[in-house]
Amino acid sequence: MIRVLLADDQALIRAGFRALLEHTDDIAVVGEATDGGQAVSLAATTRADVVLMDIRMPEVDGLEATRRIAASEDLAGVRVLILTTFESDQYVYEAIRSGASGFVVKDTEPEDLIQAVRIVARGDALLSPGITRRLIADIAATGRPDKDATIYRTDRLTDRESEVLALVGRGRSNDEIAGILFLSPLTVKTHVSRIMHKLAARDRAQLVIVAYETGLVTVGGPEPTPPGPAG
Repeated sequence: MIRVLLADDQALIRAGFRALLEHTDDIAVVGEATDGGQAVSLAATTRADVVLMDIRMPEVDGLEATRRIAASEDLAGVRVLILTTFESDQYVYEAIRSGASGFVVKDTEPEDLIQAVRIVARGDALLSPGITRRLIADIAATGRPDKDATIYRTDRLTDRESEVLALVGRGRSNDEIAGILFLSPLTVKTHVSRIMHKLAARDRAQLVIVAYETGLVTVGGPEPTPPGPAG
């Protein structure tokens, strides 16, 4: 059962999401928060798996709450799914950088919202192409990446893991990476899990950031193209 915490200062929106999510067999709403500070506290006491987090809330906003959750060792298993009114919300990128696993717009289709919760709960990132492009463009605009990347310890990765990370950075799915590198999807999933463990990354959203900030992937650069099948 996926345990979901709703964080939004508007009672009507919380009620709508609760009614929708509780009609599923695998999702339970375990709490409601009206601001970011309360969301952080309830994330711990309710043992939530996913926090549906609005950005614009009084007192402590969703962005700061996301930072606090991501920074807490006790909340390491909690995933944050950002709620936003528009995909172009200026804070969405900041939320991803702060540790959020993805975002959904508030007027998304019901089934899409349910699927988003499931995707984030299993540790995958939920980034639309538009947000991914903005994320990449923002990293590119900050200047030259730190190719030594000692902060991320990418030196711990094998050559194969570096190839997989580069493709994750380009937004490729496990199935797509498997086709490119002549591997099985299960093998790719194992590589991704090992990469996340070695880099202490919460999810694929962080791996995208690492790939670009370390210079492993560059904007407009080529994808890895192995010469032939490899194990």
